[in-house]
Amino acid sequence: MSRIEVFENRRPVLGINSLGRIGKLTLWHHIGRKYFQEIVVNVGRGVGSGLSAIAQLIEKDSTYGSIHRFLYGVKAKRMIQVVDEKKGALLIDGIPVTILREARNPAEIGWRNYGVDVVAECTGKFQDPTVAPDDKSGSIKGHLVSGAKVVINSSPFKIKNKALSMPDEAVTLVYGINQTAFDYRKHQVVSAASCTTTGLAHMVKPLLEHEATGKILTASMSTVHAVTNSQSILDKTPKAGEKDLRKNRSTLNNIILTSTNAAAALAQVIPEVKNIGFMADSIRVPTSTESLIVLNVTFQVLADKTGKPLPLTAETINAIYRKAADDPEHLLLFSEEQNVSADLIGTDAAVVIEGQFNHIRMAFIEVDLSRVPDLPESCLRSLGQSVMRIPVVHAKIFGWYDNEYGSYTNRLGDLTVYIHKSLFR
Repeated sequence: MSRIEVFENRRPVLGINSLGRIGKLTLWHHIGRKYFQEIVVNVGRGVGSGLSAIAQLIEKDSTYGSIHRFLYGVKAKRMIQVVDEKKGALLIDGIPVTILREARNPAEIGWRNYGVDVVAECTGKFQDPTVAPDDKSGSIKGHLVSGAKVVINSSPFKIKNKALSMPDEAVTLVYGINQTAFDYRKHQVVSAASCTTTGLAHMVKPLLEHEATGKILTASMSTVHAVTNSQSILDKTPKAGEKDLRKNRSTLNNIILTSTNAAAALAQVIPEVKNIGFMADSIRVPTSTESLIVLNVTFQVLADKTGKPLPLTAETINAIYRKAADDPEHLLLFSEEQNVSADLIGTDAAVVIEGQFNHIRMAFIEVDLSRVPDLPESCLRSLGQSVMRIPVVHAKIFGWYDNEYGSYTNRLGDLTVYIHKSLFR
């Protein structure tokens, strides 16, 4: 039987591990999308008074409201039914959803019993693809032992043993950037990177692909980021060995400086970034979702074939993003409205470019060639000078992204469907 025949005769079933923020919103996404005909969610423990408590957890959300109104509008009716408490059976908008409440270790979940081919791993706990599937503390590869063909991690990989390299079966993918790198014959463990990497990648790629902005000398990024559940509501005592004391401070009334691995992850999905001195940091602010990337880029001023400098203005930058926004999938949006963060919550886009606020400055960098390593002295003599003034353009570009549903969960959903189809076609 061919792979296409297997696909046509197999009921698409999705597995989701966790009902945390991304796990729950991933369920919302696929309920609305209707690609998977059945969904199995592993919670791994009892919740509240039983299945009805889980149904309420799924239905209601402090950020996005209720699932039925979010998906279908204010007049929509409630759509979650408890079918069988013992079996954990729910019916959500016509989609059978099974809730598993026993296994915490991915290897013990038993996905094969439910026909699950692809699992979205959303706990945030199993991030190391080098850990053995039978590790007693659990492993992301345990999902494969449990019956899944591919597991997609909703966060970046983190290899604890720095002496180990990324396994061949593991790959980092961002939908709309490098998802075509997925190889069903090779890749079993996938990272969907992070919300910030997703937004950043969609901001950087159009610049690298355009003649006027393709030569990036250096870049840095700060994300003004909404709070996450890794932070504390009120001040608390750090755990033993914890290095970042700031994440233990109250999210309610603090702006908190922290780190992000977005620059490193960006280089995994856009290899050209490895040649750029890219830095990234994060500033956590007391909002529930919708974050802002502030991208600082220095471009070398390029010339056309006649030697005439290519024009590079704020309008040039905006024109690049307008063109990118014309893509049929609309993964990048361009706005010239005066937005605030609440205006864009839930917006289905990897990033929304804030066109009105983008700006540039022309400048000159003085380079002392005598201090350039390995530059032959004959070159200096032929030039007749050791200092050169190089024209550059500094650009500051702003991009909004809904770090929970609109940007990240939707792109994770796109990637999940793409990978499932790739398994059989």
